[in-house]
Amino acid sequence: MTKSQKIQFKAEVAKVLDIVIHSLYSNKEIFLRELISNASDACDKLRYERMLHPELVQKEGFKIIVEPNKNTKTLTITDNGIGMNHDDLVNHLGTIARSGSGEFMQALSGDKQKDMALIGQFGVGFYASFMVADKVQVRTHKAGEDVGYLWESDGAGSFTISEDKDAPRGTSVILYLKKDDEEFLDPFRLRHLIKQYSDFVSLPIVLKNEKSEDTVNAGSALWTRPKSEITETQYKDFYQTVSHAFDVPWETLHFHAEGVIDYTGLLFIPTKAPLNLFQPDRKSGLNLYVNKVFISDDVPDLMPYWLRFVTGVIDTKDLPLNVSREMLQQTPVMAKIKQGLTAKVLSALKKRAEKADEYKIFWDAFGIVFKEGLYEPSANRDEVAELCRFYSTNGEELTSFADYVSRMKKGQENIYYLTGSDLATLRQNPQLEGFAARGIEVLLLTDPIDEFWTNTFPDYKGKKFVAVQQAGAELEKIEKVKNDEEALPKDKLDKLIEKMKKILGDEVKDVQATDRLTKSPMSLITGAGQMTLNMERLMRAHGQQTAYASDRILQVNPCHPLIHKMAEMDDPTDYVLVLFDQTLVIEGEPIKDPARWTEKLTTLLLK
Repeated sequence: MTKSQKIQFKAEVAKVLDIVIHSLYSNKEIFLRELISNASDACDKLRYERMLHPELVQKEGFKIIVEPNKNTKTLTITDNGIGMNHDDLVNHLGTIARSGSGEFMQALSGDKQKDMALIGQFGVGFYASFMVADKVQVRTHKAGEDVGYLWESDGAGSFTISEDKDAPRGTSVILYLKKDDEEFLDPFRLRHLIKQYSDFVSLPIVLKNEKSEDTVNAGSALWTRPKSEITETQYKDFYQTVSHAFDVPWETLHFHAEGVIDYTGLLFIPTKAPLNLFQPDRKSGLNLYVNKVFISDDVPDLMPYWLRFVTGVIDTKDLPLNVSREMLQQTPVMAKIKQGLTAKVLSALKKRAEKADEYKIFWDAFGIVFKEGLYEPSANRDEVAELCRFYSTNGEELTSFADYVSRMKKGQENIYYLTGSDLATLRQNPQLEGFAARGIEVLLLTDPIDEFWTNTFPDYKGKKFVAVQQAGAELEKIEKVKNDEEALPKDKLDKLIEKMKKILGDEVKDVQATDRLTKSPMSLITGAGQMTLNMERLMRAHGQQTAYASDRILQVNPCHPLIHKMAEMDDPTDYVLVLFDQTLVIEGEPIKDPARWTEKLTTLLLK
């Protein structure tokens, strides 16, 4: 070995090292992924060079060796790829080679948080080694050349290069680990990291120690294989691996997108909703790879939030990453991939929706999430609307907006809906009676998101969404089935209403007669422009009862026999209070004074 040559790092490298070591990576373990990725690239380069220069003979297959040594406290990553010569070491490990040094220096602001986003453009993953190592050596011998070299640095400001005649072809990166980072000498820890980050690197990754020498990675990425070669069982096994689930996928999407952006996707829609689907800190279900190297399992920008139940893998060569590969740069490429993935999923759902029984499985599991796509403005909103399904007063089966509109009565201008927390309770709600008497279908909505999208989704093909409580004069245009019962004369009705107002006091804003009830004596609604009673309950559940209280109106059915009898009483107090509490129960509202209600009901039963 000849005398070593000492060279100062370029000024920009010193800054990058400081950022990388002290603030760039959230997990130190990322260094291993970076070094394995570099080793894989070196083998790919030699494979390409052999096509151009057949004299570069390859006697053995390409592989990457990870070797911990507890005696020397070193971790070595070796490849038999193209290797480096003296100039390569200076250019690749001593400078920022992918852009002008002067330009880089000007761009650095001194603010580490801002510089973290910038240095991703300069390919400096190798420097992550210094997070865990006091000293790094690189033994390397470039294919086709006679001399090998040893590069060595402690990351403090300079490095040395000397000839190494014994260096085999390829590259060995030797890390002299810091005392606090000797966990990376543990074979079990290394095996886990290789499986996590580099499992699908196409080259064998061999974990070598005193006792064994094992190939750790799977090597073959399922998504890179032709669909014709993959069985349903293999898809199922892969789905269960990436999703950590035990069900079978309801839908499998395997595709390769080519053109301006090149990426491969293997996506799954589960059969059952995961338990953490609504947890705020839940990670995205998609794993992002670049050239089969794992990048992240938490990339929310890959898919709209209302498709967060989709799980699987995306692998691309075109996505710019920052140096840590943990924070993705916001680029048009990312937006294009998201747009393409969304279109693929919506297209698959549209096809499966043709079979109602199959689609119901999906809707029961994920409809509550998918409807968030109606609430959030997006280019896909109309497509989402076509794929949504709802229960209604038209039978027991799910229906679509299109089917609802096809059944609208002559003169009906709006799509009517009723919200609540339980389907069976909604079907018994007195507010539906007036709509049933006119043959008007009403959507029955039981998910919390329904209270929100119905106020933000403008319309469906010109038909606005109107809560049954807010149905105004347009309802009167539609002929009602005649009620066999006679209405209470107006003078008697007015007197009863005045008594009811005094009895109920400030518990209601008003008491009004209505022709929308056919079976029930009373019902409770909210005033025009007020939130629904169900929305009130949701707000109360979040501690906002006072701020969002609505004015309530008690509607009276003048044709009901009980109303007729109450009009003949001198003091109908007990009946009014019991019936009012009864309307609260039907609406799912709590009774203010259960003891009073029980006492009054008992009194009436005794009579």
